[in-house]
Amino acid sequence: MRGTFLARLGKLWLACILFFLYEPILVMAFMSFNASQYYQLPFEFSLKWYEKLAGNSEIIDAATRSVGIALVTTLIATILGTAASVALFRFEFRGKRFLQIMLFPPIAIPWLITGTAMLIFFFGVGLGRGTPSVIIGHVALALPYVIVVVSARLATFDATLEEAARSLGADSWTVTRRVTLPWISSGIIAGALLAFAVRFGQFVVSYFLSEPGDSTLPVLIYTSIRTGFTPEINAVSAIIIVMSMAVMLVAARFSNFGGER
Repeated sequence: MRGTFLARLGKLWLACILFFLYEPILVMAFMSFNASQYYQLPFEFSLKWYEKLAGNSEIIDAATRSVGIALVTTLIATILGTAASVALFRFEFRGKRFLQIMLFPPIAIPWLITGTAMLIFFFGVGLGRGTPSVIIGHVALALPYVIVVVSARLATFDATLEEAARSLGADSWTVTRRVTLPWISSGIIAGALLAFAVRFGQFVVSYFLSEPGDSTLPVLIYTSIRTGFTPEINAVSAIIIVMSMAVMLVAARFSNFGGER
């Protein structure tokens, strides 16, 4: 009896947490279909904000730029992070533990400080503000997430599999491509998805490093809130959320995130 009560209490607590997490998103998506610009009730279904979004080149350009930067960042960070994770797994060298510890400060340091430091650094080396600076800054911040996730997957890898492949004549690249990468593929996908999600919604670094008039979607949303928020922002946000969840569900369907299939 006690166990049943605790199980129900646990389910109720989980439901409350999920409601707390998803309720603001659902309200935002719901209001993107409301005819009133000021969210007046009763609710009146309308697609006019999606129609206006289709003709708003500023929002579309910002969203396209955000997706493009996030995709490029994810690709670079995933390749570099996976390579670094495999190197940390295979080799022992002086300072290895220190390097692993130093992966966490970029995650813990407030992004306001990080953005300010990057702005000063890029101007100091002559790069200044612009898309290259935004991409480099995002890659630098995405790398720790990829390395931590992929390294966690590598922690379950049996190194004797690599030794067996080498004993059969496989070179290092073949061992990596045919043995190691298939095993950690779920970790690579998870790290890439995390890097994309974090970088796509990154505001501070984009705000500091973007050139005026060349904003990403988070920067444009911030500006819109200051100058006059419209439900068109809700509409584009709802579209991006649906697309992101679809990608996540497809990746979860064809990948092994929690263990063996």
